[in-house]
Amino acid sequence: MPWEATLDHYTTVISSKLEKHFKSLKDAAKRYHPFMLKTYENLEEYVLRKGKRLASCSTLIVYKGYTGEVDEKILNVCVGIELYRHCILIHDDLVDEDEVRRGGKSFHKLFPDVHGPRFGGGIAIFTGDAMYALSLEAILKSGFGGEALDKVIQLLVKDYRDVNESQGLDLLFEHKEPDVEEWYTMASKRASSLFKTTLLTGAILGDAPEEDMRVLEEAAANIGYAFDIQDDIIDTFATEQQYGRPPGGDMARGKKPLHLIYALRAAGPDELKVIKNILSKGEITSENLETMRAMIRKTGALGAAKERSIEHARKAIELIDRTKMSEKSKEFFTAFIDYIVQSLEWYK
Repeated sequence: MPWEATLDHYTTVISSKLEKHFKSLKDAAKRYHPFMLKTYENLEEYVLRKGKRLASCSTLIVYKGYTGEVDEKILNVCVGIELYRHCILIHDDLVDEDEVRRGGKSFHKLFPDVHGPRFGGGIAIFTGDAMYALSLEAILKSGFGGEALDKVIQLLVKDYRDVNESQGLDLLFEHKEPDVEEWYTMASKRASSLFKTTLLTGAILGDAPEEDMRVLEEAAANIGYAFDIQDDIIDTFATEQQYGRPPGGDMARGKKPLHLIYALRAAGPDELKVIKNILSKGEITSENLETMRAMIRKTGALGAAKERSIEHARKAIELIDRTKMSEKSKEFFTAFIDYIVQSLEWYK
């Protein structure tokens, strides 16, 4: 089965499990207060929107790669992983002032401004925090136990701290020019940390050999770096039709993706002046975006960032192949990583 078909299949399975979980959450909220019911209804709509559940599917596929099965216990864990992933997205959209997520309103925009402009943001903060607790609760009640469950909870606690520290650096970098090393410091606790958590959760619960744990941790870090670099390139170089929203949003907010850091480092005085002038405006017009794209190409920064993503992808594939996971699980991750590499050629 092609990797996309595998991902779609397990996304459907996990979404069905999420629907049942939200029914239970809504029943409890209904007994508490009508507004909390509305909050959980909004949350259900937000979480269940169409999309690839890559984080939870990664956990499931690693688990199946070691156990040969998909059982109710791992599906319960996948519910927790999805709630965890979305608590991060809710806060991320609020901080970045993004109004759209997967074709619908960002969570903080689902609440009308009749109570004032602070209301939606405040509810998003509280709901995101509650979701973190709900994610841990789902995993604690999954049916797993013992040392393996303790390790998984520790992973999630560490990753939640990591991702928040990473978001803090990402916000800081909107106001300064990080170097490549600083970018990697930030990125090590972003997608890389999430992939470590999701892959190792499946491996721990699937009773993978200790050596595989170490290999998967390194593989996950490299997948995360490759993914982050590719995702940032998409934000700058994709069309609105490809991206689903106007491109260039990250740079409009002053964010510093790796390809922009390379461009700032390689640009001559005149080019540097143009780049910094555009970044200082706080918005990116279509004309300015084309100018930035041209500068990033001209300095060789786009090619350098692509090559770095490819290096991480190749390393990840090599490491995945060394594990004792089933061949089908290895094939899924290899094909997914290959897709990251191939997609880089779409943006020039």
